[in-house]
Amino acid sequence: MDTARTSVIFDLDGTLVDSEPNYYEATLRTLGAYGVTREDFGWEHHTRFIGIGTRESLEILAGRYGVDAPLDGLLAATNGHYLELARASTPVFPEMRKFVERLYADGVPMAVASGSSRPAIEAVLAGTGLDAYLTTLVSAEEVPRGKPAPDVFLEAARRLGAVPERCVVLEDAPPGAAAARAAGMRCLALPYVAGTADDPAFAGADRVFRRGQADFTAQAALRWLAGG
Repeated sequence: MDTARTSVIFDLDGTLVDSEPNYYEATLRTLGAYGVTREDFGWEHHTRFIGIGTRESLEILAGRYGVDAPLDGLLAATNGHYLELARASTPVFPEMRKFVERLYADGVPMAVASGSSRPAIEAVLAGTGLDAYLTTLVSAEEVPRGKPAPDVFLEAARRLGAVPERCVVLEDAPPGAAAARAAGMRCLALPYVAGTADDPAFAGADRVFRRGQADFTAQAALRWLAGG
C-alpha cells in the first residue's frame, strides 16, 4: 500500500461500531415524550434513516409525527439520550478494530466523518479505545450539508491534508456511499441493512461487501487497498 499517499476516512455508526440500536432507542425516547410509541416508530422505520445525520432525521420525524417542538431542543434531547446509552455499551465490529490497528501501524492517515454530533463521536471513540488511533474527527454538524452531500468527507480530507482522489471511504449506508462518490473518493461499502445492498448508491462503490460485516475482514480490505 502507498501509505504516503492513501488516506482512509471512516463513517462511524454502523461501520466502525454497532451503534444504531442506541440511536434508535435515543430517538424513541425523544419522540416518546410527545406520544410517539414503539409501535409508531419501530426498528424498521429507524433503518430508513441510517446514514442520514441526526438533525436531518429529527426534522423529518418531527414533521411526520406532528411533534411541535424546536429542532434544537429535539436534537439536544436525542444527543443526551444517545450519550447515556453509548457510554454504557457500544460494541466495535472486531474486524474493523483489526483494520484500524493495522492501518495505524502502517502509518496510514485516518479520519472519522460522521452524521453524529462531535460529543457523540468523541464519547464512542473514547469508550471503545478507538480514540488511540483515530484523532481527526468531523461531525456533519460542523459542515453546511450532511450526507449524501460530500461536505463531511471533503472536510475530513482537508484536515488530513489529503486530496480527495487519494482518499478511501468506508461506509455502511447509501447516503454515505453517495457522499463519497460526490466527493470524488473511492468507497468500500459494507451495507448495514441487508436490503440496501442493491441500492444504486452502492453500485457506484469500488468494493462492496454485500453481507456487510458478515463478509468484511481486515485482511480482505488491506488486500483491496494494496491493489490485490
